[in-house]
Amino acid sequence: MTDQNNSTDRFSHDAGILAQALPYMQRYEGKTVVVKYGGHAMGDAVLGQAFARDIALLKQSKVNPIVVHGGGPQIASMLAKLGIESKFEGGLRVTDARTMEVVEMVLAGSINKEIVALINAEGEWAIGLCGKDGNMVFAKKAEKTVKDPTSNIERVIDLGFVGEPVEVDRTLLDLLARSEMIPVIAPVAPGRDGNTYNINADTFAGAIAGSLGAKRLLFLTDVPGVLDKNGKLMPELTVKEAKELIADGTISGGMIPKVETCLEALDNGVEGVVILNGKTPHVVLVELFTEHGAGTLIVR
Repeated sequence: MTDQNNSTDRFSHDAGILAQALPYMQRYEGKTVVVKYGGHAMGDAVLGQAFARDIALLKQSKVNPIVVHGGGPQIASMLAKLGIESKFEGGLRVTDARTMEVVEMVLAGSINKEIVALINAEGEWAIGLCGKDGNMVFAKKAEKTVKDPTSNIERVIDLGFVGEPVEVDRTLLDLLARSEMIPVIAPVAPGRDGNTYNINADTFAGAIAGSLGAKRLLFLTDVPGVLDKNGKLMPELTVKEAKELIADGTISGGMIPKVETCLEALDNGVEGVVILNGKTPHVVLVELFTEHGAGTLIVR
């Protein structure tokens, strides 16, 4: 009788979770959710499988998920294996022609197909793409300036084939959405100058999400979200509040460009952007389908 009671309690608990999730599932039904899957969040096989299951469940819940992935650590590892030295200018990796070949091979090749295979194994149809496919994204050469710490003089640095998105054509993505396919996109794109460019995955995801007017853009990182001065997670911020936190130093270091990318995505038409910890199992479902969420939501 005890086993039967335990089973009944477990089923009741599961039913309660589903009942709580239902209103949130309905909120996102038919909506586009872009998920940026980071290089560091991809390093664990168990987490990778959990991520793929989350994406599959979103599709089964009538959400339109789109995955944009990075792969910095994997690129660095392949460059080292091939004996190609990584060059840096102002703390940023320079992508010469030889490095660009490796970047495209790793991002649009091995990593992209690995994610596709994981999602397909969960019973959905994923398709691997990059910005070149269907002329989805065109890029231009990125212009970067750095300030000399001693002279305080700014100078322009040449990062080679590092680009930034300037045009997004949503035709292919709309077609795939109607075909029940899940796009998995590598941040590699052509330029009108005939070159191929490596684009920061956060920036690339923001451009895709903005062009589609996405309901949510999720940045899976290795931190829980934006923290206050006491190290406590801030569950929601407005654009104004986020800018104030940057100005007063609460948001600092590597979180600044992350938040600035969030603000740019909001300017481009995304309804809400979330920074959350990709190393937490099923964090995508927790964020979208629970009342408390899992990270920091930034809204206009």
